[in-house]
Amino acid sequence: MKTYYTPVDEIDRKWCVVDADGKVLGRIATEIARRLRGKHKPTFCNFQDNGDFVVVVNADRVHLTGTKWDDKVYYRHTGFMGGIKDRTAKEVREKSPEDLIVMAVKGMLPKNKLGRAQLKKLKVYAGAEHPHAAQQPELLDI
Repeated sequence: MKTYYTPVDEIDRKWCVVDADGKVLGRIATEIARRLRGKHKPTFCNFQDNGDFVVVVNADRVHLTGTKWDDKVYYRHTGFMGGIKDRTAKEVREKSPEDLIVMAVKGMLPKNKLGRAQLKKLKVYAGAEHPHAAQQPELLDI
């Protein structure tokens, strides 16, 4: 038996909208990553980018359980000696709430060229409006 390989011109990418209002960050991020990779399709292939486009609205209203707003810390390094910087989840939400969802989804995608290409299909907006109405996205209920 041979594995089915979808030709590039036959890949069908759809657009879907996810409303993050009151949803838990990790649970919504797993479903978004699944849609971006295309694992919900019967033509899924792990070395091919055949996932859908995902638009996330109301990213500033996402929810974290417990005391994670103060306890969860995001680290980054400047590249210089002793240059580690940290921000709590509350600080990230105040500065740019879109980054919470992007960082959560990015950690669930492959760490290679394919993962970077799949992350480009994620569009996150803090408010309820988005400029992708022309693509006629369908509402995804999570």
